[in-house]
Amino acid sequence: MHFSFNDLPEVQAPPLLLWSSEARWRLSVFINNMMRAQKIQALDRGTAQYGVTKFSDLTEEEFHTIYLNPLLKELRSKRMPLALSVSDPAPPEWDWRKKGAVTKVKDQGMCGSCWAFSVTGNVEGQWFLKRGDLLSLSEQELVDCDKLDKACLGGLPSNAYSAIKTLGGLETEDDYSYNGHLQTCNFSAEKVKVYINDSVELSQNEQKLAAWLAKKGPISIAINAFGMQFYRHGISHPLRPLCSPWLIDHAVLLVGYGNRSDIPFWAIKNSWGTDWGEEGYYYLHRGSGACGVNIMASSAVVN
Repeated sequence: MHFSFNDLPEVQAPPLLLWSSEARWRLSVFINNMMRAQKIQALDRGTAQYGVTKFSDLTEEEFHTIYLNPLLKELRSKRMPLALSVSDPAPPEWDWRKKGAVTKVKDQGMCGSCWAFSVTGNVEGQWFLKRGDLLSLSEQELVDCDKLDKACLGGLPSNAYSAIKTLGGLETEDDYSYNGHLQTCNFSAEKVKVYINDSVELSQNEQKLAAWLAKKGPISIAINAFGMQFYRHGISHPLRPLCSPWLIDHAVLLVGYGNRSDIPFWAIKNSWGTDWGEEGYYYLHRGSGACGVNIMASSAVVN
């Protein structure tokens, strides 16, 4: 028997009047957000495309409260020792994903724990480069046991490094899995697979950052997440007044850099799942201090 979609009865969407007030509200938020995305698109100087994402029905305030990290701009990071510069010039391009130093993209869920993901991503890379072993490390351990930070309400990478040292190391994701909300600390010293010796602050010069990254591994950074609610793909390059480097509110991981059709970019691992951005990655203009990409760069030290 030959089947055609034309044989199916036509299904009518219920009239708007029958929608719940929540559904009507979400639709109005969505429509408003599409107008915002168009404005962001019109003002972007890169190749980024903005539009419908899984966050399109959230108000700006909801998105900020649930997914971002207000502590980054309120608290200036405590000073860490400055890393020694790398003397070798930066190669024209670099990508730690191709060299096995980056775990798969993770998802922080409805929890402002980006700081924990940024730091575990950095430590994963440092451990791999020193020990040759890529382990997926536990963000939940930091959410639960790092008392210097505020779990799903935000935190600072500098605090997280201190907490890892104080605790004695990190367990793996398998041993201490992520559930996206604060629970009682369930850390076990016997299960520690990775430790760090120290942490360092990196240069704010983007050329020096690129050189350090190529030689030493992925870097924990914090950025202003302007436009990321609607980012789909391409290289984002917002106007500086729209994406102030002094309003950083999201911690992420720098994994590489290069050029796409002559536009220099940073490749950034985010923690919003693979169903956001370019399979979970964000590409941001390199060389202009875009969105504060160079303001709070740091790394753990593994001896």
